[in-house]
Amino acid sequence: MPKNIFSRVQSRSLTRHHKIAMAGVATLGAVAIGVSAVPSGASTKTTTEAAQPAAVAYSNQQIKDVKASVTDQMAGASLKAEQIAAKKKADAEAAAKKKAAAEAAKKKAEAAREAKEAASRAAKRAEAKKSYPNNLDGWIRESLDVMKKHGIPGSYDGIKRNIIRESSGNPKAINNWDINAINGIPSKGLLQVIPPTFKHWHVPGTSWDIYDPVANITAACNYAADKYGSMDNVDSAY
Repeated sequence: MPKNIFSRVQSRSLTRHHKIAMAGVATLGAVAIGVSAVPSGASTKTTTEAAQPAAVAYSNQQIKDVKASVTDQMAGASLKAEQIAAKKKADAEAAAKKKAAAEAAKKKAEAAREAKEAASRAAKRAEAKKSYPNNLDGWIRESLDVMKKHGIPGSYDGIKRNIIRESSGNPKAINNWDINAINGIPSKGLLQVIPPTFKHWHVPGTSWDIYDPVANITAACNYAADKYGSMDNVDSAY
């Protein structure tokens, strides 16, 4: 075999098979150098014990306290949320009750108003249907109803008594001889009222005709109420 071929084979063989052996030799050499560097009087000690980690001090009580604090905070937050919810519920219920009471009061007021209006309409219808005889009795009774509306005092007997004395029940009676007649303003009607007095004491809702029986009676009674307290207190010319 030619030399150059052998050399290549030998080189390839060393490269493949002796790399590990050469690395081991190199390591042994390094160890030998290290051993030779240790002083002769020194001793060497090899230990296989692993380094122990430093002890960490802790307390179970601290952990318990932290847990308790967190638990208390959570309980407090839950209680506060419940209190807020309860307050909102109570406020809502109170508002609902207040609203219901207001609506009930409103309905009650409306019902009362409607009842009052209905009663008023019924009274007006009754008045419209009510009729009075066209005589002295009817005139006095109708006058009393008008006087009652306006708060004018007077009684049937007191009015009739003065009518009989003043005009004998004649609605067209006129006095042409007394001082009023001499002065140009004679007394007229059932209760012998002069025109200025009739005009001043006229009662709304009655005729402006001084000879109208109801208008004459109510105006005379209105005047007598102011001057004497009531027509019942009049026993002579007034």
